[in-house]
Amino acid sequence: MEFRDYYKTLGVAKTATADEIKKAFRKLARQHHPDLAKDKKTAEEKFKEINEAYEVLSDAEKRKKYDELGPNWQQAGGGFRPPPGGGGFPGGYGGYGPGAGDEEFQFGGTGFSDFFEAFFGRSARGGRRGSAFHGEDTPLRGQDAEADIMVTLEEALHGSTRQISFTRGRSGKVETYTVKIPKGVAEGQRIRLAGIGGEGSGGGQAGDLYLRARFERHPEFTVEGTDIVHEVELPVTQAVLGGEIMIPTLDGRAKLKIPPLTQNGRKFRIPGRGMPQRGGTRGDFYAVVDVELPVALSDGQRAAWEALAKT
Repeated sequence: MEFRDYYKTLGVAKTATADEIKKAFRKLARQHHPDLAKDKKTAEEKFKEINEAYEVLSDAEKRKKYDELGPNWQQAGGGFRPPPGGGGFPGGYGGYGPGAGDEEFQFGGTGFSDFFEAFFGRSARGGRRGSAFHGEDTPLRGQDAEADIMVTLEEALHGSTRQISFTRGRSGKVETYTVKIPKGVAEGQRIRLAGIGGEGSGGGQAGDLYLRARFERHPEFTVEGTDIVHEVELPVTQAVLGGEIMIPTLDGRAKLKIPPLTQNGRKFRIPGRGMPQRGGTRGDFYAVVDVELPVALSDGQRAAWEALAKT
């Protein structure tokens, strides 16, 4: 398994602050977003890598766990394997231990790498086989398997289907399934694929596969419950004088009227433009103003600001 250097992916130091990590992600995500790139396939893969790195480094708990790799940090590309207990994944990935008869599972098409799934995502539970307490002919249910699946905000809004591959460690057989991502799926919601988990023994039924929906990080939007938040970078002159601007939403671009003397941090609400919620309605969309101060001034601009300060 190849180690993923998430700091390198985002181009930040290991000592980077949360704000520096956020800025690096937004810059790269805008640059490689599939909707904006000519080579969509290449951009899509790069965008997934950037998302995965940000998923870990923007989460304090995940980042701490990742940094605790310790001596393994220098083993990039060297057949890295997570330490015991890392991801709750059997067969050497933190499961029940060698000889317990548990299966290893590998996934493809979920949007996350094997490294992420093994260390942060996938797991198996229940259905132990071949233990000292059961004979080989005793019907035992197979293990349930669980993994994350990266879902775009557009998929959560409209629903979609996805092809995933599922490999059982015992047989090495690769199986492909079509997963239906339901319209209105929530962050963390589990999608169940019955009978696609670990194989049963002694005539026992197979376990199930559960895919946990994880929203893909968007360069423009942040999801808070069923609301969507968008930071509007506004020049200080426009914040003072007001005007109309166009902003992106999941439903296309929308016109936003900025009143004169708009303060930094002010929120503008667009009802019904958020994520789906129960009952068929949607949450709200909030545009939050981030007033941009100039980083440099010409002589004329400085003179104008000095004159303004004297009034």
